Amino acid sequence: MHRQMTTLDFLDRGVDVYGDTVGIVAHDGTEYTYAEFGERVDRAASALSALGIEEGDRVALLSPNTHWFLEALFAINALGAISAPLNYRLTAGDYEYILDDCGAQAVIADHEYAGKVEAIRDRVPATSFVANPADRVDGDWRDYESLLGEADPDGIERPDISEDDPATINYTSGTTGDPKGVVRTHRTEHYHALITAHHTEISDDDAYLWTLPMFHVNGWGYPYVITGVGGKHVCQRHFDAAGAFERIRNHDVTYLCGAPTVLDSLIDHYQNTGVAATGEKPVRIATAASPPPEATIRTVEDELGWNILHVYGLTETGPLVTTSNSPRRIESEGRFEIKTRQGHAMLGTELRVVDEDGEDIPSDDETMGEIIVRGNQIMDRYWNKPERTRDAFSGRADGWFHTGDFASIDERGMISIKDRKKDVIISGGENISSVEVEDALYDHPDIDRVAVIGVPHEKWGETPKAIAVPAGSADLTEERIIEFARDNLPHYKCPTVVEFVEDLPETSTGKIRKVELRESHGDPIK
Repeated sequence: MHRQMTTLDFLDRGVDVYGDTVGIVAHDGTEYTYAEFGERVDRAASALSALGIEEGDRVALLSPNTHWFLEALFAINALGAISAPLNYRLTAGDYEYILDDCGAQAVIADHEYAGKVEAIRDRVPATSFVANPADRVDGDWRDYESLLGEADPDGIERPDISEDDPATINYTSGTTGDPKGVVRTHRTEHYHALITAHHTEISDDDAYLWTLPMFHVNGWGYPYVITGVGGKHVCQRHFDAAGAFERIRNHDVTYLCGAPTVLDSLIDHYQNTGVAATGEKPVRIATAASPPPEATIRTVEDELGWNILHVYGLTETGPLVTTSNSPRRIESEGRFEIKTRQGHAMLGTELRVVDEDGEDIPSDDETMGEIIVRGNQIMDRYWNKPERTRDAFSGRADGWFHTGDFASIDERGMISIKDRKKDVIISGGENISSVEVEDALYDHPDIDRVAVIGVPHEKWGETPKAIAVPAGSADLTEERIIEFARDNLPHYKCPTVVEFVEDLPETSTGKIRKVELRESHGDPIK
């Protein structure tokens, strides 16, 4: 039997099986059962239909982590329409490009960010503009809650949705040109949610804290995962450590996600306040972005008492394609040995690490190659960019998605990310992983944050440069940092120059913007 796989399967199961269970906790603490949530989704779909949204139309969502973002995400798909979540840190000019590129017919925006869209609304194709709440936004915007209140929850009939229909378009950061719209179908979202639920062991006993931006690859699929298993969504508009710990205690949160910078913030708050780190149940946290230093993993597990899970992926891959969640290996080989790695390929995912000729590199945990993947969670295409799509699936090996990430692989098939392709430093003909150098420097007690980039060098071609944020009032010097590096790394991998800054630029998901660092700190060294 063949049945179409859609994102709505997760909503329907949550409503049917867990209708009387609290499924959503809004930022202000308001609780909604799954039955109430399902009715609000139906009202939102009916309201969008009344605004003229039809099957195949694109609807942009601009919001922090709110309960209504979750409602709108499902409501858009209930009409057979396509969601286009927007990064709330972008500029009005970025929104103009994205809304024009995807041809969005409508924009639903939180009051906090609607002004950026208002500034360019006359230059985009959208004809319907909805804000929550509208009375806090300048311009002619419809009010989200008023539209839901007026809508008939039985006012729509779902179209026949194919699993190959686009469910969402997620735009990449655009650090190397205009943002690319990653098209994800109902099938890719459905399959990704299933394997994510399996590998992260989500159940109906879990309460999930939304610290990861919902817009980012549709919140890693957790709108579907948590809803489908009947878990509890706990919303936090924007991450702050104090608010996160408060919700963990008040709602007995058991699971959350966070980039290494989020981990650092949680650790700092815990160590400075001594606040309770859990409710009645144990907490686990998944981390991705740049690999967390071993010292961070150790602190999270030994001091906070949380279980940390390391995962890896990209917008184009679901995102998740690997996991370090291997209790058997952790028990036999040590938790830090395993958890500093991105781990094995997920269920149903093929992963290789290859050289420039497309040949598998040695499984020696030292040689670096590019990660390429195949799987049902991989994107369908880039929106309106057929040439970029072809490039992504060709090169070293045709038919595989080329991640642009460099890693080593060991005899067990576990990968360890070394760098982005563009971030590998080639000094005197030797490949240097900036991540490896950063990890070593993070062991210095007086370094709070650090990034390593390659800068031009007259003799070596490139040389590593460390850009460091001192911890507190630490009296750091360039000489001390270089000496520390040489005590812990081969000399050719060590920074030859160090610059101190007050902070490092980062994306909304905690990745350090190394492109920006190279532009502002990349002067040649003689």
